Amino acid sequence: MVEKIEVLVDGGNATPGPPLGPVLGPLGVNIMEIVKVINEKTKNFKGMKVPVKLTIDTKTNKFEVVVGTPPTSALILKELGIEKGSGSTLTTKVGNLTMQQLKNIASTKEDTLLAIGEKHRLLEILGTCTSMGIKVDDKDPKEVQKEIKEGKYDKELTD
Repeated sequence: MVEKIEVLVDGGNATPGPPLGPVLGPLGVNIMEIVKVINEKTKNFKGMKVPVKLTIDTKTNKFEVVVGTPPTSALILKELGIEKGSGSTLTTKVGNLTMQQLKNIASTKEDTLLAIGEKHRLLEILGTCTSMGIKVDDKDPKEVQKEIKEGKYDKELTD
């Protein structure tokens, strides 16, 4: 029988305790081996919650670990080294991303965003910046969205 499990773990810091232990224990698998693989695959997301999908064959105890990417907001917070977004986004800005940082986040999220193409991924991430009170290149994200749509960054973008 194949079991499929989806959990949110601390990147690079999963433990045999909750949420993994209580779910994996009854399956009779080597929990520490699975935790070790998860921690290796999520080490680049240290300090962030990371979605992980486990597929476990309970007859053979073989398993597969598929790591997703953290939410866009978590990647923005990590990139800026801050703990949370603004509680009052219209009046209080809590950080400032560079265009390169924005592109790095878009690249990380490439497989999980709905947008097709770098330009549209950037527009989607800029929407998250707006809701978090984050500037981009010292500008309001909506202004940067407008500039992208007008073609200001076309030479720098891949699509």
